[in-house]
Amino acid sequence: MKNLKVIAFDADDTLFINETYFAETEKKFCGLMEDYLSHQSISKELFKMEIDNLQLYGYGIKGYILSMIEAAMRISNNTLPVEIIEKIVQYGKELLEKPIVLLDGVEETLEALHGKYKLVVATKGDLLDQRRKLHNSGLGHYFHHIEVMSDKQEVDYTDLIRRLEIQPSEFFMIGNSLKSDVLPVLAIGGHAVHIPFHTTWAHEKIDHQIVHKNFMTYKKMTEVLKQLK
Repeated sequence: MKNLKVIAFDADDTLFINETYFAETEKKFCGLMEDYLSHQSISKELFKMEIDNLQLYGYGIKGYILSMIEAAMRISNNTLPVEIIEKIVQYGKELLEKPIVLLDGVEETLEALHGKYKLVVATKGDLLDQRRKLHNSGLGHYFHHIEVMSDKQEVDYTDLIRRLEIQPSEFFMIGNSLKSDVLPVLAIGGHAVHIPFHTTWAHEKIDHQIVHKNFMTYKKMTEVLKQLK
């Protein structure tokens, strides 16, 4: 830990609220399509479409909008009225315009670490949307580097660390996803902290516990400061 040089933060549901807004939109989508299937079945169809489309669209709201439209077409057997498609697009635009709500302890933690370490954002999603959210969050001045990744696999973190000109052991990742923010970082020799968010997208869940000397989990962001004195 004494050799740490870079502390990286995930953005969505680590710095500010995100998944809550997606859950609200999905609920509205299910209500819009409830003449065709139950809400549970609609959610399953939408999730399947999202996963099928990840390689084409990547992560983010724009891919989510397209997945909602495609799922609606499939659910309706291509009989969907144009008014429903227009409503789905409207839901997507509303999602893009949601307010940025910082999570508890985020700014306090960044303020405490700023100047002691090189702070970076390492997140995935749509480049334009993520940059907009970070700009609107008012947190941009804390960060030396912002990396919007197409995915968060070992190779993606290895590339980031190479660009930062550090060793994996000098890298410390903080995020809400065990799958994306913790496991790949530990696998390449870095350090990782998990700070759970109350809502987690099904694709980001894992079915086993993590036990590793470079891993910790905390309930809130400010607890990280105990580890980074």
